[in-house]
Parts: sequence; C-alpha cells; structure tokens
Amino acid sequence: MNYIAVFCGASMGNSSVYQEATKVLGKWIAEKYEGLVYGGGKVGLMGMLADEVLTNGADVVGAIPEALKNREIAHEGLTELYVVANMHERKAQMIASANVYLAMPGGPGTLEEITEVISWGRMGEHLNPCILYNVNGYYNLLGKFYDQMVEEEFLTQADRDKILISDSFDEIDQFICSYTPPIIRIY
Repeated sequence: MNYIAVFCGASMGNSSVYQEATKVLGKWIAEKYEGLVYGGGKVGLMGMLADEVLTNGADVVGAIPEALKNREIAHEGLTELYVVANMHERKAQMIASANVYLAMPGGPGTLEEITEVISWGRMGEHLNPCILYNVNGYYNLLGKFYDQMVEEEFLTQADRDKILISDSFDEIDQFICSYTPPIIRIY
C-alpha cells in the first residue's frame, strides 16, 4: 500500500494561494503515490485535491460520514468511496488506508483530524509520518505551540521531531523516506 491520507477543508480559503498549492499537491501525490485517501467530498479544497489527483492518473479513495454525504456533496467520480457511520469511522478508515498523513490548511475539523493522527502515532496506533503542509505559513503558530509544549515538558523533543511542518516537497520527501516511528513511552 502506498497511499497518502490528506486532511483538508470543504472550504477554499480566502486566497488563491491555497487553491494553487492544492493543485501542486495533487500533482505531487499522483507522481509519488498510488493514490489519495481523503474525506470524500467534492467541494472546497478537498474536492479540488481529489480532482487534481484523478486528472493526473492516480487513485482517489474517499471516506465520508453518512451525515455529511449530502452537505459535503460526496464526490461521485472516485476510485472508491466508503460511506461510514461517523467522523471517528472516517478517520479510522483514512488511517487504515494510508501510510502517510498530511494536513492542508483548513478549519477546526482539519486541525482535530491531524492532531488525533499525531496523538495516535505517539501512542503506537500507527507507525507513519505526520505532516502539516505549511502553505503561506499557515501552520507557523501551531509549530510554535508544539515548541512551547517541548519547553514546558509536555512533549519530548524526539516526539516533536516526528511532526513536520513544511511547504517544501523536497523536505517532505526526505522526512517521509527517513521516517522512523517514535519510541512509545513507558510510564
């Protein structure tokens, strides 16, 4: 399996820089991976990303909760679409279907999703890299917050080093290729 799960919003954001970055990301995914796993909608950045990956010849697998199927307008042109019961099942399906996790700029849902995936990795629930695609410096403040967690000793530096915040595909590629899972802390 060589799929990347991308957490992103059903909105476009207020700057064309986010749409342009989404197109670049979609092309990169199609070049590097068998396919994309994402939230299953056809609106906002998520729909744009799915379309870009499909246009560039890779598979796209969606996972959408029944309650959001009509609100986020389920994408009907996907390689495969899982309709799941709730958001927890959506995340579980996305995590199980991919070996890299990346968050694009998005809202509270996107932040919650990647935060849970990062936490699950720290607990040993998966062994895969977690990346925040830092378009337009979107995740700079979050990076500072992670650094503060280290300073206040709520996060180890080793675990902080397992969270990449970057807009460079060269850096992202290097991080993925050299990634080793965190050592699970024993209390």
